[in-house]
Amino acid sequence: MLEACFNQGAGLQSMALQAVPRAIAMASHGDQQGEMPLLWGLCSTLVDSGYSVMVLDANAVESDNNPGLVQLLDDASWRDEEHNEPRSWSVLPAALGLLRMSKSSVSQGLPLDPLGGLLQNFGVVVIYARAEVLVRLLPGSGIQPLLTVSALKTSPVTAYQALKQMLLNANLHPTVARIVLDNGPDSPEMGRPEVDNLQQCALEFLGYQVEPLTIRARQPRDRDSNDVSRLALRLLENAMPLHRHHFVESH
Repeated sequence: MLEACFNQGAGLQSMALQAVPRAIAMASHGDQQGEMPLLWGLCSTLVDSGYSVMVLDANAVESDNNPGLVQLLDDASWRDEEHNEPRSWSVLPAALGLLRMSKSSVSQGLPLDPLGGLLQNFGVVVIYARAEVLVRLLPGSGIQPLLTVSALKTSPVTAYQALKQMLLNANLHPTVARIVLDNGPDSPEMGRPEVDNLQQCALEFLGYQVEPLTIRARQPRDRDSNDVSRLALRLLENAMPLHRHHFVESH
C-alpha cells in the first residue's frame, strides 16, 4: 500500500514538471454531497503534487461584481492584471464563458483551445459543468470526465442520466468514482447498491461497462491521499494539453 501510494505521488509530481497546462473535467449532476468534497480533495492533492489549479465553475455565473471566464475572454487588460501571478488554487465563475466557447466556431481547433492562451500559468484546469455543457465542449479532447456516485438516494439516477448524455452525444467515457464511508472492515460495501444500479442500467440500456474507482471518505489522511492520488493520476493520463493556438474565432 505504501509502495502504491509512493508510485502514484511520484507519477503526479513527474507530470507536474511539464509546462503545458492540462484540462480535466468533472460532471455536475446535482449530487453536491459527493461532488464537492471530492472536487476539493482532488484540487488539494494536485496542489500538494506541485500543480497550480484553476477550477472553471460552470454552475457560477459571471457578473460585473463577480468577474470570471467571460471577462478573461473579453478583456485582455483584466486578464493580465489578475492572472500573472496565479494562486496555487483558484476558482473562477465560468457559466457564460464556457457557454460561449461551446457555441463558437474555431477553425481547425477544439472548443477548449482558447484556454491555452488564457491560463498558461496554471498546471491543471478543471472544467466543472453539467453533462450537457461537457458534451459541447469536450468532443475530440480525449478527456474522461469524472462522474461521482454517492450514497445519496438520487445519485445513481442523475449519474446515469449524465453518463447517457456524455456517452451517446459526444462519445465521452467518464471516470466513475464511487464514494463510500470507511468506518470499519465492512464499510467499503456501503454505497455499493448505488453504483451497482448504475452499472446495471449502463450495461442493460447503453451496452456500456462501468468500472468504478472506490474513493473512501472519513478515513485517515494517508489512505485518503492514496485514493485521491490514484484518481488524479487517472484523470491526468487522459487530460487535454492546452497549447497556445492562433485561430480565428467567430460567434
